[in-house]
Amino acid sequence: MKTSFKKVPALEKAFKILHLLSKSEGPMGISEISRALGYNKSTVSGIAYTLCALQILENTPDGKFQFGTELYLLGRAAGKSSELIQTVHPFLQEIQQRTDLSLFLGIRSGDRAVIVDKVDSTSDLRVASEVGMRLPLSAGAGGKALLSQLDDDDIDAFLAEHDLKRFTPSTCMDKETFKQAVLKVRETGVAYDMEEYIEGIVAIAVPIETFRRSVQAAIWAIGLKRQIPDNRLEAYASLLKEAANRISLRLSME
Repeated sequence: MKTSFKKVPALEKAFKILHLLSKSEGPMGISEISRALGYNKSTVSGIAYTLCALQILENTPDGKFQFGTELYLLGRAAGKSSELIQTVHPFLQEIQQRTDLSLFLGIRSGDRAVIVDKVDSTSDLRVASEVGMRLPLSAGAGGKALLSQLDDDDIDAFLAEHDLKRFTPSTCMDKETFKQAVLKVRETGVAYDMEEYIEGIVAIAVPIETFRRSVQAAIWAIGLKRQIPDNRLEAYASLLKEAANRISLRLSME
């Protein structure tokens, strides 16, 4: 039996905006969306900023709109994971089985790194980080791997707008030194966190080429210092870089 109901026009318009963005090659502005859909600018603006408040969309520095991290989390919760999560998850599982470290997939959301997928270590002692957790980009290897995918100007803007916070005695507090560490990730393809975010914890991260200008992604492995001794750093880094190359290859064919 059909249920009688009255459609909510604002919801229909919101989903049409989302559908339009899904087909766009990059972020879109209020005027672009308005012209494409034939909606008033005030209507588009109200819906777009409401979706931003819900983190369904994100507002870029140039005033345009792109998908926000909440879409990844909703997709995962619904069992219909995004293309990125579906592609990356088997690699997280493979690396976890070979290293028994905790593996994470994160994406950049503004000035935060958001964990969108993970595979936990089987060790009794492990780092507890949950899907949906938002971490400062200046914290740990994952943040450096994400920042390395930005243009130099964007990295400079991030550092100008954000003070570096001391998390441990090993945290880098000099902005120029931090920037050079980020640029080195761009050159070498790997970032390290040697107890910079949490004492006793070491992490290795690699950026992922998503072939979407608006999405910066990275995978990282975390373990206790005794789980990632200095003589295993290079081997684990190579394992992650190999996975990143295979992931990027698959994403390029989607």
